[in-house]
Amino acid sequence: MPKRFMKRYMPTPEKIRSIKALHFLGDILHEPNLWHINRHGIARGFLIGIFLCFIPMPFQMVAAALCAIWLNANLPLSVALVWISNPLTMPPMFYFNYKVGAWLLDHPVVDYRFELSVSWIKESLVDIGIPLYFGSLIIATISSCACYLLIQFLWRRRVRSSWEERRQRRLKQDNH
Repeated sequence: MPKRFMKRYMPTPEKIRSIKALHFLGDILHEPNLWHINRHGIARGFLIGIFLCFIPMPFQMVAAALCAIWLNANLPLSVALVWISNPLTMPPMFYFNYKVGAWLLDHPVVDYRFELSVSWIKESLVDIGIPLYFGSLIIATISSCACYLLIQFLWRRRVRSSWEERRQRRLKQDNH
């Protein structure tokens, strides 16, 4: 069952609370809903983590943690999911986001060569940055909402099938 799998690999609230570097957060980490594995917390965790993994920004994990606290989502899952965009996956993800943004904005795809200079960054910020962030917002919104709805659906389906299995077992026991 996914719930047992997740419990096995997620850090416990006690372990997180014991990290001295996080003591500045105070009682925020004591909120039980940040650690519970339930349908709403997990679905919100996927919503946050998947959304932020598609947004090109520094400190995605910090943003995911703050959003998880604000939206009462599963904190470890939100933070872990932003690692979908890692140094290996970022180039194809962000290039795809850029192409989607350029297509939606009817902007020509720029064939560029990277230069480490202030002038190149200023020029490229508009040509590349606007389509990249627009495409990233579109892809992030669609992907995170789809994951949220999928988690809600699959969780409900699993609960219904568990209920049905128990009902069938009870009927068998009653018939014997």
